[in-house]
Amino acid sequence: GLVVRGYKSSLDDSVIPYGLDIPSELSQQIHKKKRLDIWLHGRNNTLSEIRFLTERLQKASQFRPKNTIVLHPYGRFCNAYKFAGEEDVIESLHHVKSQYLIDNERIALRGFSMGGAGAWHLGAHYAGRWAAVAPGAGFVDTAIYQNIFSKDPKPTWWEQKLWKLYDVPPIASNFLNTTTIAYSGEIDKQKKAADLMALAFKREGIKLTHIIGPKTGHKYEPQAKEKISRQVDEAVSKGSNAYANKVKLTTYTLRHNQMKWVSIHGLAQHWNEARVEAERIEDYQFRVKTKNVTRLMLGKLKVPNRGTTKYTITIDGQQLTTTPDRHAPLMFLRSEKRWEAVKSLSQNSLAKTPGLQGPIDDAFLSRFVFVPPSNAPINKTVGEWVERELNDAISQWHRQFRGNVIIKGPSELSPLDRASNLILWGDPKSNPMIAKVAGQLPIKWTEQGIRIKDKSWPTDRFVPVLIYPNPMNPKRYIVINSGFTFSEFGHMSNSMQNAKLPDYAVLDMRVPITDRIPKGVAHAGFFGENWQLTESEGND
Repeated sequence: GLVVRGYKSSLDDSVIPYGLDIPSELSQQIHKKKRLDIWLHGRNNTLSEIRFLTERLQKASQFRPKNTIVLHPYGRFCNAYKFAGEEDVIESLHHVKSQYLIDNERIALRGFSMGGAGAWHLGAHYAGRWAAVAPGAGFVDTAIYQNIFSKDPKPTWWEQKLWKLYDVPPIASNFLNTTTIAYSGEIDKQKKAADLMALAFKREGIKLTHIIGPKTGHKYEPQAKEKISRQVDEAVSKGSNAYANKVKLTTYTLRHNQMKWVSIHGLAQHWNEARVEAERIEDYQFRVKTKNVTRLMLGKLKVPNRGTTKYTITIDGQQLTTTPDRHAPLMFLRSEKRWEAVKSLSQNSLAKTPGLQGPIDDAFLSRFVFVPPSNAPINKTVGEWVERELNDAISQWHRQFRGNVIIKGPSELSPLDRASNLILWGDPKSNPMIAKVAGQLPIKWTEQGIRIKDKSWPTDRFVPVLIYPNPMNPKRYIVINSGFTFSEFGHMSNSMQNAKLPDYAVLDMRVPITDRIPKGVAHAGFFGENWQLTESEGND
């Protein structure tokens, strides 16, 4: 029947609910792998946990396929399944798999309105996981949906780059790895989003299946709904085929770096398009074409037998042979214009790698701990600003992601905390942990001022914020003086809940958070692929 459950989130230890719709016939199929559909709910600005749980105990699913468990993630409230909302879908799915026998080849992703937007972006970023993706009436981008360039203030150059985190049209090729069935009401204004995706599909040589409900607004038309059900059922019956012979992956960031048996582990330039097209020719032969990729991994589909241990890979026209350790993936490193097969992709020096690539908001996609100041600040202005920003970050995390921030002083940090992303608040005088790492950061901050290369700012008016690999634990981040960066946009359209700052920035403390973007930012930029300051990364 209708079941409510929950799990303890890896982000902040908060208990997050989800709902399940379990057909009665499955009670007789305990040991049989089960199909699972994920349903992403629409926008509701009053959807507290209690209201969500009550609804999940009373309201049947929009689609109820036979012999199918339907998972309803909470999505951490109302954020179009981005950031912590994205992690909630992944974590709730993982928890369901730990409790029920789920067929990994027969998982479908659906949603309508805000849930349709979530289905579009999660469908694209994780296309290899889904047997079918069925988005209904959801936005797919920021600029066109918001007609943003007709409004003031105009978006900054770094904001436009950061749209690539969640805009779907630029990564439409990923849908080649699944089956997509879109739905729109004929007179629904959100039909424009599916039309935009149809054009993006066409550019990739794909035809989008777009079912339209005649004379229908923002809801499902009954006959169209039946047609969607049939087509999704057909796709799910075929399965997602994790071992498909052909895989395509497009990304702009290492945050979303994997598709089936292909994963990207290094980019020549973040926020530029990166592509991989990989094909298995025979059991031990692959052909691969790449763009903007420097480190690549292919999961082996077969372990050599018949007396051979060699694989042949033609990558960007260059033929390589490799003999990896048994069961190890195939790994390749590009230097200049040449590829070589390697045994490991680990780096001896700092590099942007999956899960360690920024921007600031990325620190809140895995476990994080706030570490507040414990001593007197370098000046009164900084002290008051930090207190105000810290309190706002704690409040906004609860309001917009429905969790409670873990807050600990430097002496209270457990081994688990120290292995988390540390969000350090204060300055080199007020926070001993900032003092400990300050000399190892590219941005210099002392009582005398802030310096980035040849630029400087006084500390009585400006403060730096940044994300950087933790010098005490380089596999995790430190963030200085920032929560997630779009908190002031939480009451607006979900399409505006995008990262607003890159890897680092210098902020004018006189400008309130609600007015900050862009006029409160004196300087901002992205670190290079080795976490270095570059000539082109920072612009006023």
